Amino acid sequence: MSEVIFREAVRADLPAILDLLADDVLGRTRDVGEVDATYEKAFADITADPRNQLMVGEADGEVVGCMQLTYIPGLGRHGAERLLVEAVRVRSDQRGRGLGRQMMTWAIDQARQHGCGLVQLTTDKSRHDAHRFYIGLGFVASHEGMKLSL
Repeated sequence: MSEVIFREAVRADLPAILDLLADDVLGRTRDVGEVDATYEKAFADITADPRNQLMVGEADGEVVGCMQLTYIPGLGRHGAERLLVEAVRVRSDQRGRGLGRQMMTWAIDQARQHGCGLVQLTTDKSRHDAHRFYIGLGFVASHEGMKLSL
Protein backbone atom coordinates (compact mmCIF):
# COMPACT_ATOMS: atom_id res chain seq x y z
CA MET A 1 0.00 0.00 0.00
CA SER A 2 1.23 3.49 -0.81
CA GLU A 3 1.48 6.26 1.73
CA VAL A 4 -1.88 7.12 3.26
CA ILE A 5 -2.93 10.75 3.42
CA PHE A 6 -5.57 11.79 5.95
CA ARG A 7 -7.88 14.59 4.88
CA GLU A 8 -11.37 15.89 5.45
CA ALA A 9 -13.93 14.21 3.26
CA VAL A 10 -15.50 16.07 0.36
CA ARG A 11 -18.88 15.34 -1.23
CA ALA A 12 -17.23 13.25 -3.97
CA ASP A 13 -16.02 10.84 -1.23
CA LEU A 14 -19.52 10.06 0.01
CA PRO A 15 -20.13 6.94 -2.14
CA ALA A 16 -16.78 5.44 -1.05
CA ILE A 17 -17.51 6.24 2.61
CA LEU A 18 -20.94 4.57 2.38
CA ASP A 19 -19.32 1.53 0.76
CA LEU A 20 -16.92 1.35 3.73
CA LEU A 21 -19.77 1.59 6.24
CA ALA A 22 -21.74 -1.15 4.48
CA ASP A 23 -18.68 -3.40 3.95
CA ASP A 24 -18.89 -4.81 7.44
CA VAL A 25 -20.83 -7.57 9.18
CA LEU A 26 -22.81 -5.10 11.28
CA GLY A 27 -22.78 -2.30 8.73
CA ARG A 28 -24.60 -4.45 6.18
CA THR A 29 -27.56 -4.54 8.55
CA ARG A 30 -27.80 -0.77 8.98
CA ASP A 31 -26.23 0.99 6.00
CA VAL A 32 -26.49 0.82 2.24
CA GLY A 33 -23.82 1.86 -0.20
CA GLU A 34 -26.18 4.05 -2.20
CA VAL A 35 -26.26 7.82 -1.72
CA ASP A 36 -29.75 9.12 -0.97
CA ALA A 37 -31.22 12.33 0.47
CA THR A 38 -30.75 11.14 4.07
CA TYR A 39 -27.03 10.51 3.58
CA GLU A 40 -26.68 13.81 1.68
CA LYS A 41 -28.24 15.70 4.62
CA ALA A 42 -26.09 13.88 7.18
CA PHE A 43 -22.93 14.63 5.19
CA ALA A 44 -23.89 18.32 4.88
CA ASP A 45 -24.66 18.54 8.62
CA ILE A 46 -21.36 16.91 9.61
CA THR A 47 -19.23 19.03 7.30
CA ALA A 48 -21.01 22.24 8.37
CA ASP A 49 -20.37 21.59 12.07
CA PRO A 50 -16.98 22.97 13.19
CA ARG A 51 -16.80 20.37 15.99
CA ASN A 52 -17.06 17.48 13.53
CA GLN A 53 -14.59 16.16 11.03
CA LEU A 54 -15.39 13.38 8.61
CA MET A 55 -11.94 12.08 7.71
CA VAL A 56 -10.81 9.76 4.97
CA GLY A 57 -7.57 7.91 4.46
CA GLU A 58 -6.52 8.06 0.84
CA ALA A 59 -3.90 5.95 -0.94
CA ASP A 60 -3.16 6.14 -4.66
CA GLY A 61 -6.16 8.44 -5.10
CA GLU A 62 -8.61 5.97 -3.53
CA VAL A 63 -10.46 6.16 -0.22
CA VAL A 64 -9.22 3.24 1.88
CA GLY A 65 -10.49 4.26 5.31
CA CYS A 66 -12.76 6.68 7.13
CA MET A 67 -13.67 7.91 10.60
CA GLN A 68 -15.70 10.67 12.17
CA LEU A 69 -14.12 12.86 14.83
CA THR A 70 -16.33 14.91 17.14
CA TYR A 71 -14.90 17.34 19.67
CA ILE A 72 -17.11 17.53 22.77
CA PRO A 73 -16.75 20.27 25.37
CA GLY A 74 -17.52 19.25 28.93
CA LEU A 75 -17.39 20.35 32.53
CA GLY A 76 -16.13 17.01 33.83
CA ARG A 77 -12.41 16.36 34.19
CA HIS A 78 -11.91 20.02 35.00
CA GLY A 79 -13.54 21.27 31.82
CA ALA A 80 -11.61 18.95 29.52
CA GLU A 81 -12.68 18.65 25.94
CA ARG A 82 -12.85 15.11 24.62
CA LEU A 83 -12.61 13.57 21.19
CA LEU A 84 -15.25 11.03 20.22
CA VAL A 85 -14.14 8.70 17.41
CA GLU A 86 -16.91 6.97 15.47
CA ALA A 87 -17.46 5.04 12.25
CA VAL A 88 -13.88 3.81 11.93
CA ARG A 89 -13.63 1.65 8.83
CA VAL A 90 -10.82 0.24 6.73
CA ARG A 91 -11.54 -1.08 3.26
CA SER A 92 -11.68 -4.89 3.39
CA ASP A 93 -8.78 -5.41 0.97
CA GLN A 94 -6.59 -3.14 3.13
CA ARG A 95 -7.28 -4.73 6.53
CA GLY A 96 -4.41 -6.26 8.48
CA ARG A 97 -1.81 -3.89 7.01
CA GLY A 98 -1.63 -1.36 9.84
CA LEU A 99 -3.96 1.25 8.34
CA GLY A 100 -6.35 1.15 11.31
CA ARG A 101 -3.44 1.76 13.70
CA GLN A 102 -2.23 4.61 11.50
CA MET A 103 -5.71 6.16 11.46
CA MET A 104 -6.20 5.90 15.21
CA THR A 105 -2.70 7.19 15.97
CA TRP A 106 -3.39 10.16 13.71
CA ALA A 107 -6.74 10.80 15.47
CA ILE A 108 -5.10 10.62 18.91
CA ASP A 109 -2.44 13.08 17.75
CA GLN A 110 -5.19 15.42 16.54
CA ALA A 111 -6.86 15.21 19.97
CA ARG A 112 -3.58 16.14 21.67
CA GLN A 113 -3.03 19.07 19.31
CA HIS A 114 -6.61 20.20 19.96
CA GLY A 115 -5.96 20.13 23.72
CA CYS A 116 -8.33 17.28 24.50
CA GLY A 117 -7.98 15.48 27.80
CA LEU A 118 -9.59 12.25 26.61
CA VAL A 119 -10.29 10.20 23.48
CA GLN A 120 -13.34 7.98 23.64
CA LEU A 121 -15.15 5.58 21.35
CA THR A 122 -17.73 2.87 21.39
CA THR A 123 -17.41 -0.51 19.75
CA ASP A 124 -20.09 -3.15 19.45
CA LYS A 125 -19.78 -5.96 22.01
CA SER A 126 -19.59 -8.52 19.19
CA ARG A 127 -16.44 -6.95 17.70
CA HIS A 128 -13.85 -8.92 19.66
CA ASP A 129 -11.04 -8.18 17.19
CA ALA A 130 -11.79 -4.47 17.47
CA HIS A 131 -11.67 -4.69 21.27
CA ARG A 132 -8.19 -6.24 21.12
CA PHE A 133 -7.14 -3.62 18.60
CA TYR A 134 -8.24 -0.68 20.76
CA ILE A 135 -6.78 -2.21 23.93
CA GLY A 136 -3.50 -2.57 22.03
CA LEU A 137 -3.62 1.18 21.38
CA GLY A 138 -3.99 1.86 25.11
CA PHE A 139 -7.76 2.25 25.34
CA VAL A 140 -9.35 0.89 28.51
CA ALA A 141 -12.83 -0.62 28.65
CA SER A 142 -13.65 1.54 31.67
CA HIS A 143 -17.34 2.18 31.02
CA GLU A 144 -20.41 0.26 29.90
CA GLY A 145 -21.95 1.98 26.87
CA MET A 146 -25.66 1.97 26.20
CA LYS A 147 -27.72 3.00 23.19
CA LEU A 148 -31.42 3.43 22.56
CA SER A 149 -32.45 3.05 18.92
CA LEU A 150 -35.21 5.43 17.90
